[in-house]
Amino acid sequence: MAKTDKPSIPSVLAFEKKLVPSDAQLFAVSWENRTAPQGLKLQVKSVRGTISNRLKTAKEADPAKLDASIENANIQTVDYCALPNDKDTLKVRFTLKVLSGVQTPSACNGQDFQKTYAEAVQGYIAKTSFTELAQRYATNIANARFLWRNRVGAEQIQVVVKHINSNSDKPTVWTFDAKGIGLQAFDSKAVQALASVIADSLSGKTEFALLDIEAYAQLGEGQEVYPSEELVTEKGDKSKILYETDGIAALHSQKVGNALRTIDTWYEQDGRPIAIEVYGSVTNQGTAYRKPTDKKDFYTLFDKFALGEKLEANDEHYVMAMLVRGGVFGQSSK
Repeated sequence: MAKTDKPSIPSVLAFEKKLVPSDAQLFAVSWENRTAPQGLKLQVKSVRGTISNRLKTAKEADPAKLDASIENANIQTVDYCALPNDKDTLKVRFTLKVLSGVQTPSACNGQDFQKTYAEAVQGYIAKTSFTELAQRYATNIANARFLWRNRVGAEQIQVVVKHINSNSDKPTVWTFDAKGIGLQAFDSKAVQALASVIADSLSGKTEFALLDIEAYAQLGEGQEVYPSEELVTEKGDKSKILYETDGIAALHSQKVGNALRTIDTWYEQDGRPIAIEVYGSVTNQGTAYRKPTDKKDFYTLFDKFALGEKLEANDEHYVMAMLVRGGVFGQSSK
C-alpha cells in the first residue's frame, strides 16, 4: 500500500494583517477643555552641543588633543515638537480596523496544507473564540501603550474608544484610566466589553470592527512631545527628522501596531510583554527571546500547528498572534 504523503509548508504562503491601525496624529488641548484641538506642527532648531562621545585612547592621554576636539562645536539641526505654552495635554488620535478571516491565507500554493491549516485555526477558534488575544489587544488600547515615550511623566492619561460600526444608532463609547490599567498585566475587567468586540471580529462572528481611538496625556504646558522619527539614510541638513501627515505631527501606523501587539509574555524568560515577532526580537536590547535553538520560534511552532500537531495553549496563542500580525511565511523549495 502506498504511503500517504504528509502535507508540507508551501513555498508561497502569506497572511494579511488583521489589526490595521492608521497613522496617529498629535494635537494639543487643555485637560479641562478638549474642544477645538490644535494640530501640532513640527519645528526646526539648531543646537550647539559639546563633544560627549567616548574618546580614543590617544585623545584620553593627550589633553591638548581633547581641547582641540572640544573647540569643534557639535552643531545639529533637528526637528522638534512641543505643546504650546497655553495647552497642557497631548491628544493622540487614530483608527483601528479589526478584520476576520485569519483561517484563509492571502496567498498559498499548497491545497493539502491549506486544509490542515484551516482545520487547526478552526479548532483554535472553537476552543478560545480569540478571547485571550482580544483581551490583550484591548488592554494595550486602554492602557495607551501606543503613546510610547509620550506616556512617560504624564500626570493623567485617559483613553476614549468609539465602536464606529456598531449596530446601534449611536456608537458604543468606552473611557479608560490608562495609568490605572497599567502596562504589565492583561487581566483588567474594565476592558472586557471592548475585548468582546475585537474577539467577535477576529473569530469571524462579525466581518470587521472599526474603532476610533483618542488618548489624552496631561504632560504640562509647553512640554516636548515625541512623534515618530524618520530613518535618516543619507546625510542632509537635519540629523533628526520627525514624521508628519497633512502638516500635523504623527506616529507611524507601524509604531502604533507594534504597541498593540506587545502581548507576548509566553516566551517565559523575564515575563515583561514584548512585541509579537518571529524570533521574539527586541531591537533596543539587541536580543531575540525566541531562538530557533530553543524550539520556541514562530516557524518551529507554526509548522507543527499548521500540519495538525498539538501545541501547548500558550504556544497556540503565540502562533495565532503572529498570524493576526501577518507576514510572508513560505518555505523555500531550494
